[in-house]
Amino acid sequence: MPKPRILIPEPTSNDAEYNQRSWAQYAAAVEQAGGIPVAVPLHATQEEQAQLIADAQGVVLPGSHADVNPEKFGEPLDPRSTPADPLREAADELLLQDAFNLQKPIFGICYGMQSMNVWRGGSLVQHLETAVNHTPGRHIAEAHPVAVVPGTLLADLVATAQSSESPVLVNSSHHQAVARVGDQLQPVAISPLDGTVEALEAAQGTSRTPFVLGVQWHPERTFDSSPLSRELFRAFIEAADAWKPQPNGPAE
Repeated sequence: MPKPRILIPEPTSNDAEYNQRSWAQYAAAVEQAGGIPVAVPLHATQEEQAQLIADAQGVVLPGSHADVNPEKFGEPLDPRSTPADPLREAADELLLQDAFNLQKPIFGICYGMQSMNVWRGGSLVQHLETAVNHTPGRHIAEAHPVAVVPGTLLADLVATAQSSESPVLVNSSHHQAVARVGDQLQPVAISPLDGTVEALEAAQGTSRTPFVLGVQWHPERTFDSSPLSRELFRAFIEAADAWKPQPNGPAE
């Protein structure tokens, strides 16, 4: 059987070096989990992007060093925010629209989770100031613990990947976070030290999409060392592999 094709937009529209380094990590994780990573060029036309979308079975929304434009959630720009990336936002919106309409699996990572939350009508904390260091960077594999909500998709994946007695420790590289949770999403992991939302998934009973998950950390960076990171990508690719066009039209 052919492997599922997974769309991954370029992280930014204006930093080729960052894109090359960052995108390759997401692509490697997808490939090792059994998928075919497909880049979505941000400077392509919407028609060209739509052609890529038509042949895809899932979407990974990667991190970025941009911040989502706060006008999208009705707030003025915090001076500590980094500039928005309109081309990345437009690509994410196109990918999210297609994935939610056709119930394709979605895996949002860091900025990608924030983008999904805003697209669903949520808002963001534009600059975190808590006792937890959420920005130690890509070289720290276990920055802080998260508390996972029982009975959720994420809880099932954690249970598969590690002992129930082991804390869930994640890497961390972000200065923004979810404030108001978007429509038909639910928080499924929280930083117990400061209450920061660390993961979202489809609210129970609201989505027919089998895999809608966003994590605030970077499992692509710890794919080789973390059983949980590998399990997140494995389950996503499994859902993408099982995806078939829906005969009853778009999801509500």
